[in-house]
Amino acid sequence: MNRALYWFTQDLRLQDNEGVKWAAQTHEQVAFVYVINPVWFAQKNYHHMTVGKHRWRFICESLIDLNEQLSEMGHHLQLLVGEPSEQIGQYIKTHNVGTLVLAQQFGVYEQRAIARICQCNSTLTVEHFSQTTLFDNSQVSEHDLPMKSFSTFRNYVEKQSLAISVENVFIPQTDLKGIDSFLPALSRGFDGLLSEVNAEIVPFDMVGLGYMIGGEHCANNHLNDYFNSYAPSKYKETRNNLDGFYSSTKLSAYLAIGNLSPRQVWHRIEEYERTKVKNESTYWLKFELLWREYFQWLLKFKGTSFFLFKGDGRNKPMTSFYANRFAAWCAGETAFPLVNACMHQLNETGYMSNRGRQIVASCLVNELSVDWRYGAAYFQQQLIDYDVASNWGNWQYIAGVGVDPRGGRHFNIPKQAQLYDAEGQFVKKWRGHSNNEFAYDCVDPSDWPFCE
Repeated sequence: MNRALYWFTQDLRLQDNEGVKWAAQTHEQVAFVYVINPVWFAQKNYHHMTVGKHRWRFICESLIDLNEQLSEMGHHLQLLVGEPSEQIGQYIKTHNVGTLVLAQQFGVYEQRAIARICQCNSTLTVEHFSQTTLFDNSQVSEHDLPMKSFSTFRNYVEKQSLAISVENVFIPQTDLKGIDSFLPALSRGFDGLLSEVNAEIVPFDMVGLGYMIGGEHCANNHLNDYFNSYAPSKYKETRNNLDGFYSSTKLSAYLAIGNLSPRQVWHRIEEYERTKVKNESTYWLKFELLWREYFQWLLKFKGTSFFLFKGDGRNKPMTSFYANRFAAWCAGETAFPLVNACMHQLNETGYMSNRGRQIVASCLVNELSVDWRYGAAYFQQQLIDYDVASNWGNWQYIAGVGVDPRGGRHFNIPKQAQLYDAEGQFVKKWRGHSNNEFAYDCVDPSDWPFCE
């Protein structure tokens, strides 16, 4: 029997999902699985979990939504719990699967898991589809594409006019009703696990102004709401705001989990430019998508150096691990009210603005002299929109161990507060003033070489 197993990873959707479409069109039987790795919830990543409560809630909601869509077409999503290569490998053998289909993986651990599956199943065919990026492998080559900096990457992409496929990205996926499934009926594993987890998770209130729910349906609703508003035409003016639901797109969480593809967002930007307005702000939306794209391919080409203390640098950063300083930073109990407010917002909601992320990261690395990897790991645990490439790539930028030719970022925190919270409303809202007499050894503030 011609059987394909579709392994959902960071592509929890059916629209603009070429892998699902291809599997349905080329196989007599198709089954769909998602693997939950218990290691996600162990404090093994610089003493932090790789998936925290906010993102786990978002993942659960996305899985429920995806399963409901599959159920309408006579299929279901089977949840596997365990180490991914072991779970997928065993399922392939048990059900005599000939083809494994999934989105292209950029993470180091994810690529290693696929390699182990192939080693243990020599006759298995593995098909990868570019479903989390704007471009595919035929367009991006490590040898042809300049990756020394984002500027060189962006200039190359724009000058070469690399095609971004936006045709039919919102057309419903191939009907699966005529395709058989070889998986057993839903067990208590799915309903039981998700109901137990959801019962313990506090709903996520996005900065007090809106409620974001995981899943493809909610992602598309939010995408429509955003581009039916005037917010895209003012994005460049508002993107550095520390608060406010429509100050930024709030699409990053849906992109990270794959409820939306970057091509879908690109398509909506171009549609907005054709039908409403094309200005510097709409260009900046594309600019941000290209930043995301750059980090994805950079991770693929750099591999493990993306996570090393000194990255690609010749010398190690002049930082270490100071437990008390780091704990104070995580809890929002530093000497800097703006940093504290941002950290309180992150801890309570799973969200922090891009400007806030840069400020608190600079504080950890430069003011507190703490190893940047601990900050990256904490963000990985706390952020609802965590993306491995964007998170670790941006932390490398701040720490000065990435590809940035300027060698790191050092933000003047009082100046940032004056620029983006002059009246102190954000600090007041998120209780940034601390009574903790936290002290640390560092150079005199007047000697700090601020970048802005």
